[in-house]
Amino acid sequence: MATKTKTPTKKKEPKHLDRDEFDLEEIAYTLSGSQEENKTKVFTIYKKGEPLTGMVTKMDANTKLIHIKDKYMDIHKVHILDILSVSECDY
Repeated sequence: MATKTKTPTKKKEPKHLDRDEFDLEEIAYTLSGSQEENKTKVFTIYKKGEPLTGMVTKMDANTKLIHIKDKYMDIHKVHILDILSVSECDY
């Protein structure tokens, strides 16, 4: 009787980073503040090569998407779990 050998399974990369509650609260507070200020911010985003520069136009609680308008007036919808940091724009 032949025995079956298990083929190695590929580990799935997580869709979003695992973050603790304190980090998420801090980012949510920063995002809501930047939406009220209407100032341009720099967003570091998970799995994105370059930072995104723009303004927060909408925060959707149902989908957990943050709508960011860049300088070309394009809207980028980013999941809140994918935002690693928010910083001031240097210009």
